[in-house]
Amino acid sequence: MKTAPQAPRATESPAARAALAWLHGARFLVTASRLDQLPVTELPEVAFVGRSNAGKSTAINILAQHKRLAFASRTPGRTQHINLFEVGPKDAPDAWLADLPGYGYAAVERAAKLRWQEVMADYLVVRRNLHGVVQMVDARLGFTDLDRRLLDLIAPRVATGEVRLLVLLTKADKLNRREGDAALASAQAVLGEMAGEQADIGVTLFSALSRRGVGDAAEVLRQWVPARAAAEAEAAAEPPSVA
Repeated sequence: MKTAPQAPRATESPAARAALAWLHGARFLVTASRLDQLPVTELPEVAFVGRSNAGKSTAINILAQHKRLAFASRTPGRTQHINLFEVGPKDAPDAWLADLPGYGYAAVERAAKLRWQEVMADYLVVRRNLHGVVQMVDARLGFTDLDRRLLDLIAPRVATGEVRLLVLLTKADKLNRREGDAALASAQAVLGEMAGEQADIGVTLFSALSRRGVGDAAEVLRQWVPARAAAEAEAAAEPPSVA
């Protein structure tokens, strides 16, 4: 399991700046209330998930350096659509980002909550081009029961390396050094249960306010999704298989 460097950076590394520039090109693609409304693509898709009020929309916006790319409802838990964004050149995007509805807000009607839990579960289990999951967890609370249930859903795909996982411990600016270290150690213990030879799992403290972990998270996402031109060149260079 990978842990990003935890000391805040005075300046972003060249790799982080390049990754942030790539994410800055993110643009809205489509919104869907059901899985069958999502377009089909071969492009890798990275899903952002998290409890309502865990800072999911804020994290997406700070990574993309857009104020309102991901919409944060004034009433937590009311955003009930999957929103897709494409990243990369407009004529040849590299990847799609998926903003999934926040989960766990008590004020949402039970029927609506159950329906969206089913939609999210189906998405995480069967979405064929799902390449990675970024889970937002409030650093002050750690993994809640709902957060752990989500981990259980994706655990089989993470274990095989089919889906990568990055956990952002959000609102880290509200913790002191000792509390931050404890939150990180606790998260590592939970994620260690999923670790395996093929699993690609990372965790970092994250703060949109102080920008702690922003460059690290962007670098991870860029590493997950190689530039399309480079990937196509690499594929073309591979020798043909011999029957």
